[in-house]
Amino acid sequence: MTQDPTRLLVVDDSASNRRSIAETFAAHSEVEVVAMAADGDEALRLVALLKPDVITLDLEMPRMDGFTFLRILMSSTPTPVIVVSSYAHKENVFKALELGALDFVARPTRPRVAGAMEVHEQIVQKVLLVRQLRGATAPKAPFYRRRASGSFGVERPSTAIDSVAARAQTSFAPPKHLVAIASSTGGPSALLEIFDKVPGTTAAAIVVAQHMPDKFTRAFADRLDRRSAVRTKEAKDGDRVGRLTGFVCPGHKCMEVVQSRLDFRISVSLPKPKDRYVPSADRLLRSVARVAGSRAIGVILTGMGDDGVLGARAIRDAGGLVVAESQETAVVYGMPGAAVRAGVVQKVLALPQIADFIASLPN
Repeated sequence: MTQDPTRLLVVDDSASNRRSIAETFAAHSEVEVVAMAADGDEALRLVALLKPDVITLDLEMPRMDGFTFLRILMSSTPTPVIVVSSYAHKENVFKALELGALDFVARPTRPRVAGAMEVHEQIVQKVLLVRQLRGATAPKAPFYRRRASGSFGVERPSTAIDSVAARAQTSFAPPKHLVAIASSTGGPSALLEIFDKVPGTTAAAIVVAQHMPDKFTRAFADRLDRRSAVRTKEAKDGDRVGRLTGFVCPGHKCMEVVQSRLDFRISVSLPKPKDRYVPSADRLLRSVARVAGSRAIGVILTGMGDDGVLGARAIRDAGGLVVAESQETAVVYGMPGAAVRAGVVQKVLALPQIADFIASLPN
């Protein structure tokens, strides 16, 4: 049976941007641009009237901006939203993801032909991803409502504030557990929930391979750092891994954990030809299996594809533990689902349970 075209609403205050995105999909019969809106107020009326399958959204608009639009949309008519935002406004992107946006595409600050083509290709890829998700594996409405309700709000919980104040007094110590997390689409908000819950007394270190453009990984790591008791940063080659430390792999790079005398260090390098994904969760998880053995914990969160399966197998074979996010909370069940089907997962947990599990690791 032939699937109906995916119905797209384009929301952007720039007429040229709206026209450009619409023209991009003219060659794609799987997608139909059903309408275009210049601000959030107009977009909400069109959503009520046309019920689009997916929306591309600019955040900076007159009358009603993208943030207000997202809050209202996700509380009333949860719909997959792909944010199209400038590289210059990284924090806005993460705020939009917390409010319920599915993913984002970064638009160059200075328009150029090659950059515009790349942006359009990414928009097409992400809209077609939503098309693949339509049906049984589509993002669930509770996912949007949870994020729109404020549980992922900008302010750090008071318990985390206390932990952050205390962490400055914590001396360096080797981690008792090494937690390696693989995530992609939907990952930033999931990671925020996990990091929010990790207490300042944890004996674990956390390393993250999140599929994200290189110009955003530092801002994302800084956001995790501000929101969590975990001292989190974008990883650099040679960084020392200790208790209550967290590292996000830089975009367009790969990260591994290596043994250096009596402690663990971060190794950051360019991708290899055999790396199917960059950053490579497989490389990260395999390295954690090598250095931590039974103290390794692999976590496979939401994302498209199967990155992390090979690394998860290495952790399981080394005596460590592998946890996958459940289909009920994963925005995209591709990565955790692939790990479950491969038989390398010992625990399948909903996202809040994963956060609680990591937070409760023994000291």
